Parts: sequence; structure tokens; C-alpha cells
Amino acid sequence: MDVYTLLVQVGRNAGDGLPDGATGAALVCYASGKDEAEAVRETVAILKQADLAPLDVTGYGSLDERLSEGHEIDQDERDLMQRALDENSVIIAQMQPFFKGCDGAADEDGPLH
Repeated sequence: MDVYTLLVQVGRNAGDGLPDGATGAALVCYASGKDEAEAVRETVAILKQADLAPLDVTGYGSLDERLSEGHEIDQDERDLMQRALDENSVIIAQMQPFFKGCDGAADEDGPLH
């Protein structure tokens, strides 16, 4: 079992809890799974149960894969990854709402850099 870092873009849905005026959001999630595909499936299912509307998921790999790609991962992020592994769960680590005029694209200094 590994923990995978996922960037999930969500649209609006009734009861989703996003701020008024938001057109959607980007969520950084840490999800446990036997592989990244399972982590994606579980994350999408949980977000749908929370009345969110997942539109797109980008996988950034496991901790080891990210480290081999040169990602800097601070202790807080590692702690959240460990929690997802220990609890066999999905942790939403960061949420960035989108508002009208925002194209939804992560900038070069986005949440994973």
C-alpha cells in the first residue's frame, strides 16, 4: 500500500460547501491505495459522497516517485501522507476555490512545487 498525491479539479454541485461565487476548486489530496488507479477511484468516490463534482484528476505519484522526480516534500506534507496511509483514507490537504475569471490552471508555483 502506498500514498499518492492527487490534484483534483471539481465543479459546482448543490451542497458542495464551496464559497459563494466560486466556479469550482482544485484540491490537493493524499490517498492510499495498492496503486494510483485505486487511489483515484477511492478519491473520486469520497468526493462525490461529499457532494463535490470531480471533473479531472492528475496523479503526481507516490512519495518515492515524487522524491525521485526532485519534489521537495516538507514534514507537514509527509505527516499528512502518513496519516492517509495509517488510516487507509483520503486526506484533502489543500483547497483552492476558483472564481469567475480564473482559468483553473495551476501556475508554476502551484501547490506541488
